[in-house]
Amino acid sequence: MNRRTFLQTLAAAGALAPRPPNFVFALADDLGWADTATYGADLHETPNIDRMAGEGVKFLRAYAASPVCTPTRASIHTGKHPARLHMTIWREAARKPPLKNRVVPPVVEENLPHQETTLAEVLRGAGYFTAHIGKWHLGGAEHYPETHGFDVNIGGTVWGAPATFFYPYRGSQLYGGEYRYVPGLHGGKPGEYLTDRLTEEALKAIDAAGQRLFFLNLCYHTVHTPIEGKPELVERYRGKLKAGLHHKNAAYAAMVHSLDENLGRVLARLDERGLAARTVVIFTSDNGGYVNQYRGQTVTDNWPLRSGKGSLYEGGIRVPLIVRWPGVAPAGALCREPVSSIDYYPTMLEMAGLSGDAKHNAGVDGRSLVRLLKKPGASLDREELFFHYPHYYPTTTPASAILARDWKLVEYHEDGRTELYDLGRDPGESRDLAGDMPEIRAKLLARLQAWRKSVDAQMPAPNPNWTPRGN
Repeated sequence: MNRRTFLQTLAAAGALAPRPPNFVFALADDLGWADTATYGADLHETPNIDRMAGEGVKFLRAYAASPVCTPTRASIHTGKHPARLHMTIWREAARKPPLKNRVVPPVVEENLPHQETTLAEVLRGAGYFTAHIGKWHLGGAEHYPETHGFDVNIGGTVWGAPATFFYPYRGSQLYGGEYRYVPGLHGGKPGEYLTDRLTEEALKAIDAAGQRLFFLNLCYHTVHTPIEGKPELVERYRGKLKAGLHHKNAAYAAMVHSLDENLGRVLARLDERGLAARTVVIFTSDNGGYVNQYRGQTVTDNWPLRSGKGSLYEGGIRVPLIVRWPGVAPAGALCREPVSSIDYYPTMLEMAGLSGDAKHNAGVDGRSLVRLLKKPGASLDREELFFHYPHYYPTTTPASAILARDWKLVEYHEDGRTELYDLGRDPGESRDLAGDMPEIRAKLLARLQAWRKSVDAQMPAPNPNWTPRGN
């Protein structure tokens, strides 16, 4: 073979080699499983999310690895379970557990450790342009996105929520008087809305990538508190309220509307740039919907699921997940296989044809979802998912849980109480079967305890200063 033929052969091989996809990972904050129309919302309008579901695979049993934000986000970037990372609560509470309850939660890691290999680091090492836009909440300044593989960071800080959703996005009116701000969003005007502005920055990042492959980590603060929608949208949804609805918060509905509208803007830009056919778009949430009150009004309702954010019942950990992978994932397909936020790391690396760091991979808990995306009726080589939240929240006391297909066991650490549910027959977890099915209960409890030991999960300790009420 002469030199010219050799070079022609190489060129032909390069032309035939599939180009890895771009990635847009769109993460909502506190969006419940039933908060979009495609998942059954009865007040909220989400035409763009609904359209995306019709163009990709909609997962019916997708789970956040944690019922609160920081641990789930850590699992997304590393593929590891929060219990393995020792990141089981948001950073502000990591080092200061409450001391007034029956058990004392463990002191846990507040920063995403630099020794972990992140998704952005692997992708950037393969030539991707990596941009983080919006909420970070994975550590102090020395652990910001720039230190974990991102070329660009707009808005990512130590904080988990903004002071306000309206420009200039700063103030001390909430969160105990702490002054908060969102950096990098200068030049706005009064009335500008944070969800809109983050999208503007995301569109700039897509354009800035040029011809390079890109990974856009788009983390909206919506729909976390403060519950602030655009006034005109709040009035629109207030006019839709009627008896019998599960969703009754017009301001929250307005926030969901803006989230949907802005996801539509991102999809439209991909179309305009001719990038849609080679861009994977993933849309999900970091935990279940917030069912407590904000300024005297219940925020959302995760019906038909039980409870919400903070809880290991389905309403706290089951989340929406839609993946659009043009030319690979069948449009409009449904997947009923249980999946978790620990799965995005290996999934995206397989999509990109990358192996990642071998040492890090040895501790990865997730499974690639590529098989499910190609054949949504398939199953994974995994029978169980685990959850560990050794902390307090208004919806729960410290607890762990195991999901084994349709069976789910929740163990509470104050007193060792367990609850058992058959999600196939009872997705709302209304009937505790622990007393009726002692063999299943014992088997699942043993598996849960063995798993906790295998990942060195931190546990709460008895509080020597606790006294029962009334004593």
